Amino acid sequence: MSIPLVTRFAPSPTGSLHLGNARTAFFSYLWARKSGGRFLLRIEDTDVDRSQTRFTDELIKDLRWLGLDWDEGPDVGGPAAPYSQAQRGDVYRGMYQRLEHKGAVYPCYCSAAELELSRKLQRSSGKPPRYAGTCRALNAAERADREAQGLRPTLRFAVPADVIIEFVDTVHGPQRFLSADMGDFIIRREDGTAAFFFCNAVDDALMGVTQVLRGDDHLTNTPRQLLLLDALGLKRPAYGHVGLLVGADGTPLSKRHGSKSVQEFRQRGFLSAAVLNQLYRLGHTGDHDGWLALADMPEHFRPEHLGRSPARFDEAQLLHWQKESLGRMTDAEVGAWLGAAGDTDFVALVRHNIVLPADAQPWIAAIRGELAPLGEAEQRIVAHAGPAFFRAAVAALGEAGQDWKLLTSLVRDHTGRKGADLFMPLRVALTGQAHGPELAPLLKMMNPATARQRLEVHAQNP
Repeated sequence: MSIPLVTRFAPSPTGSLHLGNARTAFFSYLWARKSGGRFLLRIEDTDVDRSQTRFTDELIKDLRWLGLDWDEGPDVGGPAAPYSQAQRGDVYRGMYQRLEHKGAVYPCYCSAAELELSRKLQRSSGKPPRYAGTCRALNAAERADREAQGLRPTLRFAVPADVIIEFVDTVHGPQRFLSADMGDFIIRREDGTAAFFFCNAVDDALMGVTQVLRGDDHLTNTPRQLLLLDALGLKRPAYGHVGLLVGADGTPLSKRHGSKSVQEFRQRGFLSAAVLNQLYRLGHTGDHDGWLALADMPEHFRPEHLGRSPARFDEAQLLHWQKESLGRMTDAEVGAWLGAAGDTDFVALVRHNIVLPADAQPWIAAIRGELAPLGEAEQRIVAHAGPAFFRAAVAALGEAGQDWKLLTSLVRDHTGRKGADLFMPLRVALTGQAHGPELAPLLKMMNPATARQRLEVHAQNP
């Protein structure tokens, strides 16, 4: 039996919930639920210039829409509250003091311009850019002089020399880093707010997180955070870093690949079940190939099968899972999704011809609106049928009314056409499209005057 894990999702509210971050949250959720453990939500909002409350509200809404729930978080509370880092200043101040007493940190008065010049000089001499330790050896008088000049220092962690940092990444396996390859890094900004390296690691430890899962762009952050935790005497969580999401062309997922935020997919009408079934297979191989309900996914989740390589997102695959999800919905559920609750006949007619709500619009127009101009292929179909065919159709409609079977029988008798040569011109004239739902029930929903007018348009001599 697996040991119950405590996992977390810790987004920064600086924008909409990206699909890649949603996948990280989802995998962390599945891992916690599979082990019988707990899943936490923590808001990392120490970047006061970029963090916005509306983004926090949006990401909570998006996570709820996906069907994820958390055992501790900003909206549900918990023993480690608060779960907003902007409210945890007292916690961080205590940790800074602990590091200061150990001599593990020091104030840094270097300006942004000075740091950039240092990096340029290092690059020009073929060295990797890292902090040169300029302020590390300042004595008390030198620090007082800089304070008197009004300089506001950052706080840097003094990376110990010649230390080997080792850990076993749950995705990538054994990892080994040298402290000599790192520069002293900032843990408190000049405005007094906590930097990512610091508060992210500290909160994971203090909140009892036992398994961190995140993108492999954070892999090189881990040794720095382990140094911090060791210096503070805090327990290390396990870390796992999954391959990032990329587009079908292998490049980082961006706007040119279409939607990239959960909100955008939701607004387009994708179902949460479809999004989850797609994410489940991006950088993860479970033990079940078919569609899964969220409640069944933890059982089939295999953390040992999380991928190291970039995972390719292709919307064509998402559309496949959208169709699978739609097929499992009742007519009433589809009607609510389409905004056509109660219109059961229409929903039953079109549900197998749509993938997204926008796909229903042409059929709404066919029944009770104006048709869009015909495409080239549709124009060729009505041109091939000719005005005489449609004059016969107009006459037959007057006799058959909305009885599709009688209408086609009369037109066949008058024109000698049958099969596609009979049905296709009628479909195009009545609906504007060459394919779609059954015409018999569609014609019954259509205003007879509208149907007649559409046929008459093509009955005129060219």
